[in-house]
Formats: sequence, structure tokens, C-alpha cells
Amino acid sequence: MKPALTPKSPKVSFKQQMLQAREEAIVQTVNRLLAEKGFEAMTVDEVAAGVGIAKASLYKHFPSKEDLAAAAMVRVLHRTQAFLLTLPPTDTPLAKLKAMVRWAMEVQLAGEMPSLPSQNSSLRANLMGNQAYLEALVQVSDQLGGWIQAAQKAGQINPQFPAIAVLYTLYARACDPVLGFLQASGQHSDSQIIDWVLGTCFEGLNAR
Repeated sequence: MKPALTPKSPKVSFKQQMLQAREEAIVQTVNRLLAEKGFEAMTVDEVAAGVGIAKASLYKHFPSKEDLAAAAMVRVLHRTQAFLLTLPPTDTPLAKLKAMVRWAMEVQLAGEMPSLPSQNSSLRANLMGNQAYLEALVQVSDQLGGWIQAAQKAGQINPQFPAIAVLYTLYARACDPVLGFLQASGQHSDSQIIDWVLGTCFEGLNAR
């Protein structure tokens, strides 16, 4: 009897590899510019210049500035999913939540967390119509929401707080301006800053 043959993955052409590499370079550049300047200040011209291609070539990959920002958000959500998979399954839900928040703040202080406006109709509409973004957001939110509810049941997080409010509070730490203010002072290490903000997030400001 002959052994079963393992189906081969379809071969990616050199042209496709080049296109994928270019798209990755574009998204990385967008991610950096969004972290440095935010959505409103970032321009398509800057993205094209950062990648080293003509703006017309850029538009062949991403038709608009909103599409560029959406691609960066999908990328950071995929990075988040990959990080969550590295957490030890034996850790408590609270420990996993703290690890996620710590990681998100490390990404922000490293200048790798996209900064998006809280209100922007065109960008919001684009994100709400982006299937990859919505799927990744739902998966991450569901996983974190499950840990929040488990931590509340264990008495580690105040059960009087709606789980959705806790979730948004944790998400907000990924773009917390306090991190940048403290880092800009040059008086504290990144690890100190993260420990302080993590403490205020999970333990509040009451004296212990």
C-alpha cells in the first residue's frame, strides 16, 4: 500500500512574493507613522516616500488613507492574537489580562502602536466594513472578555463593573497618553512607567 500523499501548498510566484513584501513594507510604514503622528497628520505622500514607491503604485495596494489605517489595525490585532497564544494556559485570568496590558504598553512605548482618532466617520466606516479587522477584533475581545468575567467571578476584578467597561479600559491603555508623557520626561525607565500605569489600572490610586 502506498503512503498517502500530503497535498502541496500552491506555489507562490515571484511576482506575488514581491507584491506581498511590498504590502508588508507599506503596512509597517503606516504603522510607524500612525504611532508617531496619528491618523490626521499622516499623509499618503509620506507613506509612499517611506516605502520608496510612487503614490500611484501605493494606491494599487490600498485605495485610500483609510484603507492604509485599517491594514495597520488588522496587523496589530494579529500581533495581539499571536501574543495571547504565548501566555501559559496555567496562568490565572487576571495574570493573562495583566500580561496583555503590559505587552500593549511595551508596544506603544516602542513606537509601534497605531494611534487613531476616537471620532472619524470615514475611518470608522472603513473599519466597520473590513472583514479581517472585525473578525480579529471579535476574537480578541471575546478572549479578553472571557478572562474578565472569570476574574470577576474569582473576586479579582470588581464584579459591579460591566465587563465591557473593563474591556474598553484595558484597550485604552494601549494608547494611554500618560505613557508618552512620562517617557518624554526622560526621568523614568520604560519598565517603571509600565509598572506604575499597570498598578493604577488594576489596583487604583488608593493607598495600600
